[in-house]
Amino acid sequence: MNEKLSKQELHNLAMNIVGKLLESEGYEFLGVNSKLKRDPQFVVLKDKKLSFIIVRAVSYPEDANAYDPQFMATIKEHATKFEARTFYAGVGLGHGDDYGKPVLKNEDYTLIYNGLQEIK
Repeated sequence: MNEKLSKQELHNLAMNIVGKLLESEGYEFLGVNSKLKRDPQFVVLKDKKLSFIIVRAVSYPEDANAYDPQFMATIKEHATKFEARTFYAGVGLGHGDDYGKPVLKNEDYTLIYNGLQEIK
């Protein structure tokens, strides 16, 4: 039986998913931080606009679109000093056969990702 992905491995998977989408949308990467508890994960530039992006991997029953408003306000305050926009990218990950079960190494996974949510 395959083992569950660690928190760091789930985080890396979520970052890869978001990173590939950002790249396909024409974002230029100025900074990438894949360590847990180090924010923001991506500092990107598009159309001469700087953005800070927070990526979170979540598992059932957590809502991939829900974020901690106090924490995001802190990130937004920091981003404002750089005239940057702030985004949240929540990535829901579950087992390929049943979203309610954990992701296992070398097995398919289910993904819930609704894009970037701008923090206003």
